[in-house]
Order: sequence, then C-alpha cells, then structure tokens
Amino acid sequence: MPADTSAQLPPGPAPAAGAASVIHDLGYRRYDGPRLGRAQIVRALAWHSFRSAFGFGRGAKAKIVPLVALVALCLPAVVNAFAMSKGNPRLVDYDTYSPALRDIVMTVFVAVQAPELVSRDLRSRVLPLYFARPIKTIDYPLAKYLAFTGACLVMMEVPLLLLYVGSIANVHGGSAVWAQTRALVPGLLVGLMWAVVLAAISLYLASLTGRRAFATGAVAVFFLLTFTLAEILLQVEGQQPQGPRPTLPSAIAAPSLAEKVAGLFSPFTLFDGVRMWLGGTDPADNVLNPGGFGAVYALVLIVITALCLAGLAARYRKARLS
Repeated sequence: MPADTSAQLPPGPAPAAGAASVIHDLGYRRYDGPRLGRAQIVRALAWHSFRSAFGFGRGAKAKIVPLVALVALCLPAVVNAFAMSKGNPRLVDYDTYSPALRDIVMTVFVAVQAPELVSRDLRSRVLPLYFARPIKTIDYPLAKYLAFTGACLVMMEVPLLLLYVGSIANVHGGSAVWAQTRALVPGLLVGLMWAVVLAAISLYLASLTGRRAFATGAVAVFFLLTFTLAEILLQVEGQQPQGPRPTLPSAIAAPSLAEKVAGLFSPFTLFDGVRMWLGGTDPADNVLNPGGFGAVYALVLIVITALCLAGLAARYRKARLS
C-alpha cells in the first residue's frame, strides 16, 4: 500500500490579500447574432405548439388522433361530392355540417390535444425555462391559445373548403358558383366561432393539472356532460330527439322561455343558438330559432370565453410565482 505522501508536499503559495478572481476562457464561442426578443419568442412558441397539436415533431402514435379526427370530419364532404356527381343536390349544409359528427369529433380532438399543449410542460416543470427568456407571463398562455385556435380552425375549416371544392366542381355557371360561395362564408364564420371558444375552454381545463390523463378526462367530461344536460332539458321541453326536424310554420307558437334557456347549458347548443340567431339554416342541436333571445346566447359565449382566458392567464401567473 503506497505511503501517504501528503505530508511531503510543500505547501502552496498563499493567495495574496485582495487578489482579484480570474475568469478562465474555456473556448466556448460567443453568440454575436441578432437577439430577436419577445415577439419572435411568442411566434416560435406558437408555431411549435401548433405543430404539437397535430403530433409533428413526435412519433407516429402522436399523429393518430388528429389524423383520424380530420379524416372523419372530411368524410361528409367526400360523400357529398360523390352524390353531387350523380346529379343529386348538395347533401350537407356549410353552417351545420353533420352536427352530430362534428360535436363528437371535436370533443375528442380538444380533449386529447389540449393537454398536449399545456399539461406536458406543467408535468415536466419546464415553465421556469420559458420564463427565463425575455417574455412576460401572459405571452406563454397567449401563444398556446393562438396555436390551439389555429389547430381547431384547421379541423373546422378544411372539411368546409373540401365541401366547397366538391360542390363547385359539380355545378355549372357563375351564378351557381357564387351561390355556393355565399353559402360558404357563414359556415367559415361559424367554424371560427367554434375554434375561438373550444380552444379557450379546453386549454383552461387542461391547464388545471399536469397529469395528462386527468386533463383529458376533465375536458371530455365537461363537454359531454353539459351537452347531455342541455339535450335532456330540450327533450323534456318537447323537442324531437331523433328523426328529421320539421320546419315550424308561422302558425305554431314560438318556443317557450324554458326551451330557450335549456340551450344555454352547453357550448354546442350555444353555438347553434347563435348561428340560428344570425340567420342560419335549420337547427342542428335540437335548438329552435331563439329569436331575440339569441343575443343572450352570444353574450354567454363571450362571457365563457373571457372567463376561461382570464383563468388561463391567472393559472400561469401562479405557476410562474410558484
């Protein structure tokens, strides 16, 4: 066993009194490029989040839900194009667009993909890394909201554009094409309404927990329960739950106040009430034309969206301080 030679080494020189510290150059290169600042960070985060909503940058498994959801929403447009090529009239309205399918598919999409944008960062505790950059607390939820609104817009508008292309390919004459274009615009605006509201609600609910399974369950349960409640109340008040919805002649009395209020309990029936109030086609979710009460539907939607966005901002203000 070697002898201990520590006692044989001469003591080193004592540091001089008041000697300054030395920073050693380890050979790292300096970054002399442009520093783009806050706006570019928000844009980069929004673009990254938008791609994440569709599973880009991750494995094939992450792309299954958005791809299947988009294909499912596009199926009615494909069927309509085939039917019109056989001489039939357009089967699907732009502003309603297979309401039952749209309700189910969009519920699944936002329930699965909203936690992908917000819960993962909470779970991994990487928010301090984001906030170490020159951004404000509001920038992170703003980027996530813009990204997910864009993702929901893709899910809502791409099927409508496909329906439009299939329709104008099977009509003849400029007037017929113009009629299809005029019918498309309200449908696109309805899709924008859906995207703005669904993104706000689902992101807020998903941000309440870092556990993705819990976040997915919270979003799905909220939309399913509220829609079920609204449907039950509407059916109790005398709405027809199945079969074609009859067009009400002017001689039939307007829907009661209870029927109108029943539609306020779900975002999906709120969408339909606002759409009908603004002059849409036949009801899609068992909501009769609310008439002047449609302004209340619009106000409730605005309040819900504002509260969810405020809650989302408060959630990340608290996360930054914790």
